[in-house]
Amino acid sequence: MASIPVTFIILLFTVSFSVSATLSASVIDDLKSLKPPQDFNSTIMKNCLHNPSLRYCSTSSPMDLDEIFKSTIVASHLCNESKNPNCVESFSKVDLQSRPNIAPLYLSFNFFWKYCPLSILSIDLSNTSLKSDFPIDILHCTQIQSLDLSHNELYGDVPIENLSVLTNLTVLNLSYNHFSESKLSDTFFFKKFNTSSFLHSGLIPDHKKLRIKAIFLLVGFPIFVILKICCLWWLCFRRPDFLPRMFRRKHRFTPAMLKAATNGFSRNNLMGKSASVDIYKGTFRDGNDVRIEVYSGKNHPQVIEECKVLVQLCHKNLANLLGWCDNRKLRAIVTEWMEGENLESWLLGSSFTPWNYRLRILMGVVEGMCYLEEHWPEVAYDLRTSTIMLCNYNLDPKISRFKVGNKSTSSRRMYRFGVFLLEMMVNRRPQEEFERGEAGFIEYIRMHYPGNLEQLIDPKMELTQNTIDQAKHAISLGLMCTEVSSNRQPSLQQVFDIVSRAYQSCRVLASHHNHNHNHNHYHYHRRFHAERGKGHRRVQSR
Repeated sequence: MASIPVTFIILLFTVSFSVSATLSASVIDDLKSLKPPQDFNSTIMKNCLHNPSLRYCSTSSPMDLDEIFKSTIVASHLCNESKNPNCVESFSKVDLQSRPNIAPLYLSFNFFWKYCPLSILSIDLSNTSLKSDFPIDILHCTQIQSLDLSHNELYGDVPIENLSVLTNLTVLNLSYNHFSESKLSDTFFFKKFNTSSFLHSGLIPDHKKLRIKAIFLLVGFPIFVILKICCLWWLCFRRPDFLPRMFRRKHRFTPAMLKAATNGFSRNNLMGKSASVDIYKGTFRDGNDVRIEVYSGKNHPQVIEECKVLVQLCHKNLANLLGWCDNRKLRAIVTEWMEGENLESWLLGSSFTPWNYRLRILMGVVEGMCYLEEHWPEVAYDLRTSTIMLCNYNLDPKISRFKVGNKSTSSRRMYRFGVFLLEMMVNRRPQEEFERGEAGFIEYIRMHYPGNLEQLIDPKMELTQNTIDQAKHAISLGLMCTEVSSNRQPSLQQVFDIVSRAYQSCRVLASHHNHNHNHNHYHYHRRFHAERGKGHRRVQSR
């Protein structure tokens, strides 16, 4: 080929002769074993004088003779691998098409590409399974006219500025790779080539993929947004219990939450039923058991309004109202679930109800009354033995029936407490056992007090002289509270002071008989747990 420099042919001939002297050694072996001939330096100098455009002559840095010699070794091997007709006379092409085993090796010899022979006009590395960025070293061969990198797995950006230097390039094929998309139409260099040079290369937009993206954006994205909104709606308005506590509406329960808590309002969860109220036991997702009262009558609007006040009550001796459900399909209130029975069942059903236990219950009831009078005077409470719940093994009392809009006077409230206290002492039911109800009940007690006191007091208290004395004072206090028309009726504060002193003296007395107390306490609990458990009385807010 006339265009090949004579100096290159001389140099390549010298190296080829040396290489052929070995026994088919590989390029790696030759790079390790061959050394530059003695006149190599003078040969390089002559070449530069003859043709200063040679790449190793035009470098600004001092010549690296070792690198130049290695590049001639690689050139000799690569020329033969590329099946050039006569490597001694011509090295016009690099052709490693479909040779994935050696293509990466020759690409790794950057010193060869640095001194790329000016005779190379074509580079074909197609279908060599290359997996890397664009092999930028081959662009040192600025004189090439053809470059084929198709059918590989090259990725990343194409070095457009470096390719633009290849002014002689007329054939370019980058098809079937994974390059990053680029606006080739805006680049003057790429306007010389048609789209067949870049098929499925990733450089030009894939119209099929664009259509799929457009369909997704136009159809899929709105569907996704709708599903997202539906999911948020379901969480916010049907099952807010799946949300963090800070995002829930306080004291508000949805029908779906109550339905899930009661297993679909199953019969197994139905604890009680009346004309207008169904009572269920439920368990929320956090594991807390609750009592759910479902209303079917016409009084539910008033009940819901009362709930908005009652949820604010906070005292250990008041039933805890958790919230409500005010839905077109379901109206309900939700309270804490109290394991135990009411005071009425305890007094009637248990065979052992000592005075100190009754006094402790009375103390808790009075404390709850004081809290309501001091902080919530507008909240009335129905004080009966049937509305006082006894919770856990300590028989902690809780007032469980309330009504907002207190129109009763303090005198009337003291009267109700007096009747309640007398019920506790004699264990009789005014409405069921006396024709005149509470009036007949109070008259019956006045007839037997104080002369026939032992017959009047409930024998389950295990009467001792000390018990009889304290019971006498308690009955006296109860009768004073029922005297509405006289000036003898005590205030709630006076009642608290009297009950508190009696409770403290009872605790002091119990400490002197600690051994007997513990013994009786143990046997009482064995008998008590065997006898209790007759159901769960309804907690009402009206």
